[in-house]
Order: sequence, then C-alpha cells, then structure tokens
Amino acid sequence: MKNIIKLLAVSCLFVSCEDMFTPQIENNLDIDHIYNNASYAQGLLANGYTRIPIDGWSFNDVATDDAVSNDNNNGYRKMASGSWAADRNPMDRWTSCRSAIHYLNLFLSETDKVNWAADELVAGMFNDRMKGEAYGLRGMYMYYLLQAHGGWTEDGRLLGIPLLTEAETTESDFNQPRATFDECMKQVYADLDKAIELLPVDYADIARDADVPAKYKNKGVTAAQYTRVFGDLVRLRMTGRIAEGVRAQAALLAASPAFASGSTTTWTDAAQYAATVLDRIGGIGGLDNSGNTWYANSNEIESLKAGENPAEILWRTGSESSSSLESDHFPPTLYGKGRLNPSQNLVDAFPMANGYPISLDNSQYDAANPYANRDPRLSLYILFDGGTAGPNNTTIYTAADGSTNDALNKTETSTRSGYYMKKLMRQDVNLNPSSVNNQKHYKARMRYTEIFLSYAEAANEAYGPTANGGSGYSAYDVVKAIRQRAGVGVDNGDAYLESIKNDKEAMRILIRNERRLELCFEGFRFWDLRRWNTNLNETVRGMSIASGNYNPALEVETRSYKEYMNFGPIPYSEVLKFDALVQNKGWR
Repeated sequence: MKNIIKLLAVSCLFVSCEDMFTPQIENNLDIDHIYNNASYAQGLLANGYTRIPIDGWSFNDVATDDAVSNDNNNGYRKMASGSWAADRNPMDRWTSCRSAIHYLNLFLSETDKVNWAADELVAGMFNDRMKGEAYGLRGMYMYYLLQAHGGWTEDGRLLGIPLLTEAETTESDFNQPRATFDECMKQVYADLDKAIELLPVDYADIARDADVPAKYKNKGVTAAQYTRVFGDLVRLRMTGRIAEGVRAQAALLAASPAFASGSTTTWTDAAQYAATVLDRIGGIGGLDNSGNTWYANSNEIESLKAGENPAEILWRTGSESSSSLESDHFPPTLYGKGRLNPSQNLVDAFPMANGYPISLDNSQYDAANPYANRDPRLSLYILFDGGTAGPNNTTIYTAADGSTNDALNKTETSTRSGYYMKKLMRQDVNLNPSSVNNQKHYKARMRYTEIFLSYAEAANEAYGPTANGGSGYSAYDVVKAIRQRAGVGVDNGDAYLESIKNDKEAMRILIRNERRLELCFEGFRFWDLRRWNTNLNETVRGMSIASGNYNPALEVETRSYKEYMNFGPIPYSEVLKFDALVQNKGWR
C-alpha cells in the first residue's frame, strides 16, 4: 500500500493530480458539431436506414398456416403455439421503429442549419434531398408501427402510436398518449407527400443542363451540380417512387377490414395510390415476365450494376455474395438445415395448371398423383417428394419411409411437413464442405408484383372485378396477367377466372389466394391474415407418404391465437413506464 501511495505522489510531480483523478472529456461530438460536419449530420439520417425490417428474411410465415419450423427455438413457432405475450413478442417493432423516428426527428430539426456544401445551390439541393429522405423514412416507420401495434382498446377506440414529430430532449415529456389510428395515417400521408415533393422519382446522372428539373433549373443549377446530389451514387436510398410505394402499402392496411371502421382511408384511395405506382411502369404492360423468380434470375442478378433495380423490384438492399440462406433451408442431403417447412395448406392453395382450384371437379386433380399438372409456381417455390434441388438437380425424397435424412421427421433437421422451401434460394449454391461456393443475393424491400396485387384487392372492393376506376386496368386484368405469367390457365383461356370475373366475392377469394402464392415466404401472410380479420388458428397440415400412399391430412402443428391477437400489443415494459399509453384490448 505504501508503495502505491509513493507511486501516486511521484506521478503528481509530472502531471496534475486533478488531471489524474478527473475523467477526461470523451471524444463524443455534441449536436453543434453537425453544422459544419455534413458526414456527422448524415450519420443521424443513417439511423433511419439501419433499422429497416426485412420481413422476407425473418420467415414469420412460421407463425401462420403457410409453414412450420424444425427449430425448437424458433420464436415464431413458440408464438404460434401459445407463448405470444406483450413481453414476448417476436413481431415487435416498437423499439427499433421509435428509435429510428427519434433520430429522424432530430435530423429534421437541425438539417436547415447544416453547411451541406460550399456551393450554395448544391447545399440547397442536398438539404432538400436529406429532408425528403427523412420524411419518407419517418412515414414508412409510422406505417410499420401501425401495422404491428395499431389496435382497438377496451373502450372501443382504434388507436395508433404517440405522434412524435419533434425532436425529444432530456427535458421532454415522454409520457405521451397514443393518437387515433386515423390521425396517425394522416401524418403518414403528410410525411410521404412531403418526401414525394422533395425527392426525384429516381436517382440518376444527367448529362445535359436541359434535363435539370424545372424547380432547380430556374435557380441556375447545372447538370453537373444536379448529378452531384441526385445522381447514381445515391441509388437504393429513399426516392419519390419508393415513397409512393409505401403510401400504397399504408393505404391498403388502413382500408382493410380490421381497420376500416376507424379509418377515413377508402378502398378507392388504396386503389388510386397503387395505380400511381403502377402507371409509372406502364400499368399491366410493366409486369415483369420473370418477376415471379426474381430471386433466382442468376444472369440478371450477376449483371446488376451498383444500385440498379431489375424490372420486378421497386426497392431492394445491396447485393452480397453468400450461402447462409441455403445453409439454413436446403434439405439435409444438400448439407442444409431445412429450417422452414411449407405446409400442406399452402400446397393445396396452388391451383392446377388449368387454373381451377384443386377442390373443384373441373380441376382434374388426382389425389394419388398430387403434384402432376399443377400450377408451375408450386415446383418453383416448394420442394416436394421427388422434386429436384441444388447445383446438380438432386432428386429429394421426403416420404415418411424415405431412407435419407430428407425424409419426414427423420432427424432434427428433417422436414416436419413433408416439404422444404425452395423459393428465395439460389439453387446454384453448393454447400458441400469440400467445395462450398457463394452466390449473389439481394433482399427485396418492395416488389411491383406486391403493388399489382394490392391494386387488384383494392380495385375489386372499390369498383368490382372488371371496372377500372379510370386507371385503365381492372382487378381482373391484373389477376389474369399474373396468372398468365405463372403459366396458369394458358391452354384454356383461364376458364376458371372467366367463370368468376363478374363475382366480387369469388374474385376477392382468388386475389387473396394469388397474393398468398406470389408473396409466400416473403413475410406478408401474417400481416395479411390480421388485416383481413381472418382465422389465425388454421391447423398446419403436412404430407405423409408411405408405400406410395399419400396422406395430406397429417396434423403437424396447431395454432393457439386468441381473437384479440388480430392486433398486436404495445410492449409491456412501455405500458408499465408510461401510464398515458393505453394497451390494446386483451393484452396484459
């Protein structure tokens, strides 16, 4: 101890004892430093991008009648079997989305003070772009929060989230009540409209001063100045086109049965917002012929330039070379873990190639040969017994009496349903430990097919199956084009579709089914079932094959949802902290 004291005393001869015992100022910049540090200011905005959820890679389909998981620890599997609670919520978006909004609010409160560039004209355009991105992102996060946490209270009110559009400080009152759902939707629209006003439809280099948009050309902006701010280098960030897409998504939610009685958004609004997006690509003519296999169009993927979008994609992440998706979902004999197992319920939803549902006599469905003459999307999206997969087109056998680990319930990585997921994966990935190869992938944040289906749903409800509401194409036109692309009904003029083309209720069922098929495993089913106010408790069935006999009635997993769970909870911890937050009905 004496030696330590001597050491300290000696140390004080060389440095101030006050310096030694007083913590040094940390190298953290306060908000004032952003005004002359554009990179630091952009860091605030970047927080709005890093929190974007990608449902298609979360595989929350496991919480629905479309799939199960062979992973005992899968959160969606636990949720669907009865463990969903306000303090155990795999679908929670409260923390991440509210955090993103906080940073965006802070950014918006300060961006006008930032010295974005020495060139005054360029600085003004940078400020416009950054604000436009922030408004677009904030509107998007509000939509995500309404989707996950909007709901009806015990006293019969449809509430959304606390409406926070100003930057919060340590002095702020954090105990804020939830605004009504409709008030929140109006803010969503206001933010997205502001983004559309400030942002170009797309980012692109321009070579001629004549191509500078009028609002900037009138100020004397040159092509070089415009390209510096709005050129190719910033593609994949929020744009006017993306903001229009988010607006269409949000309107579809607000017009849907679960929310319609507490919302002023109509089906007509939802149809018109979707049509705005689709008209930019020429309506029906813009439907990408290979859009239903966007994830596997290898030549297209490999040739994508930085930030470039294929014809099917409205917004995506950057490309990366990997094999993790295949490692998780390839069947065991292809060195995968087979994690997501599609349900018989979903398989039954695929019609025959002639377009008729398999439940109808006209379908010519053969229960003893159930995969013959089916909708071609079935073999593209789902790996069934006798199907092929992997770089060598290996035949996979999933029968209960199969001899490999691909067989039903053979091991902990085997299928529980008799099926493996095939969609989203690159079949040219090789997982053999002696020769593993990666392939390029990207994640779709928004596809045009989704918007087409949203338009079809809204237009059918607003105008009926064949009327177009002035857009030039109807719900019927969209469904016909999507089914033709898939190869459904091409040999008989899609006789089934023609038979129901004037029946609004039958068309509703078909549109919902097409949405289920086209968007399977991309994270839509759970949210769709809830906004439609439909049954979440469909028992998940599988296919058991033994001695060549097919049993499609195998009960794989029951669901245990309560009626109130059509609307998600406010996190329990938040309700405990803030008494102004009213919980949704049924949750504790």
